[in-house]
Amino acid sequence: MKKNGKIFVLSAPSGAGKSTVAELLLKNSAVKKSISYTTREPRECEKNKRDYFFITRKKFLEKVKNKFFAEWAKVHGNYYGTALSFIDKHLKKGLDLLLVIDTAGALKIKRKYKKAAILIFLLPPSILELKRRLKKRGTEKQIDLKTRLENAKKELRQIKYYDHVVMNRKIDDAVKEIKKIIINKGD
Repeated sequence: MKKNGKIFVLSAPSGAGKSTVAELLLKNSAVKKSISYTTREPRECEKNKRDYFFITRKKFLEKVKNKFFAEWAKVHGNYYGTALSFIDKHLKKGLDLLLVIDTAGALKIKRKYKKAAILIFLLPPSILELKRRLKKRGTEKQIDLKTRLENAKKELRQIKYYDHVVMNRKIDDAVKEIKKIIINKGD
């Protein structure tokens, strides 16, 4: 009998390195990335259907009304959500998934999927380092930067609900640690 898959949820404040870590985790790995839906505008390097499904606010809210999402949240003024059918289809096939989502979405996934959901929080070395990384990224306006740092402090308070916390001092070390969690199915 085939075992159901696991959902590995990776959360972190903006600028902590979760997108980079996720990209490296997916190389040479059996875990499949779930692509979220969002109402925000794509960044320069992002492509529709590869990084996100970029949709209008109206279409997103229609999907919410039709219970299309396993989880959804409003983050930094934009909506993000994960398709319920995508998760269920892959879990039934026994495939493991990687969801890169915020803390609110992570907690919804944990409530819905219980032991099948393994929550991993990627921790920046410090708020000062987080601020430096956000500035270096160059995609945030000054107002955005302040909001993202305030939100980071709120997100850090959610760590107690996570199964694993990984410090991201060096990307390679963080990736190795998370790969071990995935290989061991969260144990």
